[in-house]
Amino acid sequence: MTRSELMRLVSEKVPGFTKREIENIVKEILEGIKEALAMGEKVEIRGFGNFKLRHRRERRGRNPKTGDTVNVPVKKVPFFKVGKEFREMVNRKSSAGD
Repeated sequence: MTRSELMRLVSEKVPGFTKREIENIVKEILEGIKEALAMGEKVEIRGFGNFKLRHRRERRGRNPKTGDTVNVPVKKVPFFKVGKEFREMVNRKSSAGD
């Protein structure tokens, strides 16, 4: 699903908002999640899941072009852990389609 598809879905489910208002709402939600993660906070949306940062330690990697060994520095990566309700819904829907 793309951002524009999400906005269309929201406009169908929640009438009374202009396209611009829905665009701003979706944008602000996503920006809020990104900003919270950038500040090292965890974002929990009950029934959906949690966004948090995972810390990756320094490691040795390989340049695939040259084969040389390189040091990959410490970094933080965003991680999403799906909520129980969401996981169960996906499993029910995928089991019905098999």
